[in-house]
Amino acid sequence: MHLSSALRAASVAALCVAVLTPVTAAGPASAAPRGGDDHRLQEQLDRFVRSPGGPPAVIAVLHYGRKTRVLTAGAADLRTGRPPRPDDHMRIASTAKAYSGVVALALADRGALDLDDTLARRLPRLPAAWGAVTLRQLLQHTSGLPDYSESTVFRDEIRADPRHHFDSRRLLDYVADKPLRFAPGSRYQYSNSDNIAVALMAEAATGTRYESLLRELVYRPLGLHRTSLPQGYRMPKPYMHGYAVDPPAAPEDVSEVLGMSGVWASGGIVSTPADMNRFVRGYVGGALFGGRMIHAQRRWIEGSSEPAGPGHNRAGLALFRYDTRCGAVYGHTGNTLGYTQLVAASPDGRRSLTFSATTQINKATDPAQVERMRELEENLVCALLRHP
Repeated sequence: MHLSSALRAASVAALCVAVLTPVTAAGPASAAPRGGDDHRLQEQLDRFVRSPGGPPAVIAVLHYGRKTRVLTAGAADLRTGRPPRPDDHMRIASTAKAYSGVVALALADRGALDLDDTLARRLPRLPAAWGAVTLRQLLQHTSGLPDYSESTVFRDEIRADPRHHFDSRRLLDYVADKPLRFAPGSRYQYSNSDNIAVALMAEAATGTRYESLLRELVYRPLGLHRTSLPQGYRMPKPYMHGYAVDPPAAPEDVSEVLGMSGVWASGGIVSTPADMNRFVRGYVGGALFGGRMIHAQRRWIEGSSEPAGPGHNRAGLALFRYDTRCGAVYGHTGNTLGYTQLVAASPDGRRSLTFSATTQINKATDPAQVERMRELEENLVCALLRHP
């Protein structure tokens, strides 16, 4: 990649590292054509890839009990033209927040943490003004914590060196001089700082590194063999290449432009469509913590994931409810440089869906494309829920 291209990509990264912060909840997506058969869904995926500013590739994996359907469009690598595959690695962006949710809820289920634990109790080194914030509020984005990824100093460091190695456990220092945005629990506002604090609380409660907690509480129980939390910028092979798409210029490969140490528990995980599908079934289906935590997790408030998921969005604890014309699914979305993600499952966890695109799609870069994507995602949800 030419230096000018890398700097342009770095500027994009600084503006949207991990996610962009939405202020209001999303309304329902506009009505989309009904259709559940493979042919019609394939046509919709093809049109999405061909649309102006569309992603170079998309892959949808739908799982119903013993049956799995895989639909793809475009090329996972524009140099070779090969199609995307379920075992290709990719950056999962803010869907990684669901994984930190598992860690917190599983520890709370075991008594190592409590949803009403405060930052003052578990992380006394953080500003005293933040002390009343609880784990529950962090998981539901009602904490009021200032977002470290919006810090001018943080963004300037990324612009200067997109692969800069941050101390992931000191990311909140970038906003330690900032007050809370609002009284804890008084409103919803998505913040990348929330899940950094969640991971730090888990480490403080157990004396175990977050990466090890992920292996013990998430990867191993669900058999996720191609999922990891790297610190660097390299992608494990094989992988779907992520691109910056800015017509009329040709797409630029940005898969390895940005290091992951500055994202960490808020969006740094690398996984595959197959592993993500397995994860969301176990997460929503209750395989990782008990009924008391499931009940607490599903107390919904108005709040949207970023980018907005299909239908009407509401927020639980590290989980979103997407009410579509065909029914509700629970899951999470995410976007980062080169990638956009949706993971979702039926409320019982028996049916699951992952949808991945190889460019960043959000309301700041292309609001119209977000709405086209949400319509497509809603059609995929309908195909998932209506399957006999």
